[in-house]
Amino acid sequence: MNYKESVFDLIAQRKAWHSLPGALYSNESVYRQDLEQIWHKDWIFAGHTFEITKPGQYFTLQIGDYPVAVVRGKDGEVRAFHNACRHRGAKICEADHGKVAKMVCPYHKWTYELDGNLLFAGNMGQDFDKSQYSLKSVHCEIVDTYIYVCVAAKAPDFEGFRKAVSPFIAPHYLENCKVAFESNIIEKGNWKLVFENNRECYHCDGSHPELLHSFVDNLSVGGVSGEDDPELSAYWSKCESAGLPSRLVMDINGQFRMTRIPLSSGAVSYTMDGKPAVAGRLDKTAETDIGALLYFHYPSTWNHFLGDHALSFRVLPISATETLVTTKWLVPESAVEGVDYDLERLTKVWIATNDQDRTLVEGTQRGVTSPSYEPGPYSETAETGVCQFDDWYCATMMDRLKGPIPLKSVG
Repeated sequence: MNYKESVFDLIAQRKAWHSLPGALYSNESVYRQDLEQIWHKDWIFAGHTFEITKPGQYFTLQIGDYPVAVVRGKDGEVRAFHNACRHRGAKICEADHGKVAKMVCPYHKWTYELDGNLLFAGNMGQDFDKSQYSLKSVHCEIVDTYIYVCVAAKAPDFEGFRKAVSPFIAPHYLENCKVAFESNIIEKGNWKLVFENNRECYHCDGSHPELLHSFVDNLSVGGVSGEDDPELSAYWSKCESAGLPSRLVMDINGQFRMTRIPLSSGAVSYTMDGKPAVAGRLDKTAETDIGALLYFHYPSTWNHFLGDHALSFRVLPISATETLVTTKWLVPESAVEGVDYDLERLTKVWIATNDQDRTLVEGTQRGVTSPSYEPGPYSETAETGVCQFDDWYCATMMDRLKGPIPLKSVG
């Protein structure tokens, strides 16, 4: 039995409304297939356009096996490239963020224009054709400042997601924002545990005292379609009357979802007192109580938009048992730290929440690798979201693992 067949059979063991078999969180063959079938094929959230506003500004990320650089060109276009020199493969852009006039390989000084074209390669002889050795492009799409990249040779459709998510994001005018603070933490847990933890708030009462000053879990929008909830429906109608799309939209395949939920009574932001953390607003409506717009896109991002600031989260796998979680606090571009916002007040709730989640994920990783671990049942009331994520993961992997080879377990 080859690796694809064995991973397929392992996923097929999962019971409905149950967590995943333990090996799916730690087995190296599973991790390799996660990369090949999902991370190396799907659109991955990379960062925001306002992080690279000037020509030559770039940021880098590692998507499984692929180092990627996202660069603003002289023409203002944002492009993504495989971050490997066409000479002997050295990484060209070495820093997480930077600014360059040209992209110069640190090894042998091969020099590339910001559009990826090779400009200089010393000692290569008269017959060397520079035009054949441009940097290899990575698919790159932008929706309301969100930069998504795909390292596959052929990228999946992006337009369906763009059309669905843009009406929700656009009223928050992120193009007028900047990053006030960025946090990067490595959680010693599989990327699926990180996302499972995000997709339920069953654990919140006992784990997130800071978050619960303002956030209220809404079980009606946790899963696939939501349940009838008159109060939530009335809230959606109020926000939509103000020009803010709010009613739940779920991708037919379950890969992305957008919805707006109310915060706790009197709260308008993720702060310890529920009051705004930033002077001024992202939206231009007259409605002060707009709650939180939530959107996720598997496998790499979840997001929260409030009246005064927004948060984007990016998930990237490092190994079978390590995950990088990046959080960015987004505020109006004109906001001045110490005048319009206090950084500690702005970030306190989610710095605490992220650290608490890291502890939970790492404890779960240790537990699911125990030989005694047996997948348990999900609450059909409080864990519809995490079950929906597992359903998406299993369906996606099983469909793609069938691939070009016939699997013995498929009739």
